[in-house]
Amino acid sequence: MPFRRTSFDTACRIEIDNSDAACHAHVELADDLPIYPGDRVRVHGEPIVVGFGESAVFDRIATVERATAIERLWTKFAGHFEMTELYEVSFSPGRAA
Repeated sequence: MPFRRTSFDTACRIEIDNSDAACHAHVELADDLPIYPGDRVRVHGEPIVVGFGESAVFDRIATVERATAIERLWTKFAGHFEMTELYEVSFSPGRAA
């Protein structure tokens, strides 16, 4: 339905790396489930803590909440203006103080 959010649960895998070479956390939904603009994903479970120099993989359940058609269009529209903030960043050559 174009005006009602739908939600469902799915399995997911969380991969975390916290080292001097990389610092990232990735969530992969089961069956490579696509996420579209405006959708929300909430991963369930206890907070995860990974110490420095460690990496870990966890299997959890996630709730995917699909955006309505109007929310999806608005997110795409607003995203174009948010991206322009990146254009305002510049790097100038200079000497460190």
